[in-house]
Amino acid sequence: MNHYETVFILTPVLSDSQVEEAVKSFETLLKENNATIVNQENWGLKKLAYPIQLKRNGFYNLIEFQAPGEIVNNLELAFKRDERVLRFLTVKLDKHGIEWARKREEKVKSLKK
Repeated sequence: MNHYETVFILTPVLSDSQVEEAVKSFETLLKENNATIVNQENWGLKKLAYPIQLKRNGFYNLIEFQAPGEIVNNLELAFKRDERVLRFLTVKLDKHGIEWARKREEKVKSLKK
């Protein structure tokens, strides 16, 4: 099982419930393909560095998961087919990336307290 992290940006015209629905659909896709979701973060509405499809903002989301390598193709195909997704990036984490992700997760949890 490989360790992956995917960040995707959803179009800003969606309501909060539509954003949650989109994120849940990608989580469901991962779970149906025997992936284990390690961490999921909603970073909220952020300004884009440059306009994408005439949009200046987007809803950022991160999903960290463990899965066999074949699932990444299915996930990225789902991103490409979904018109709500502006951009996405999936990376395979090495041991240093996993360690950094744990530190980031702990920092986020400590800020929420």
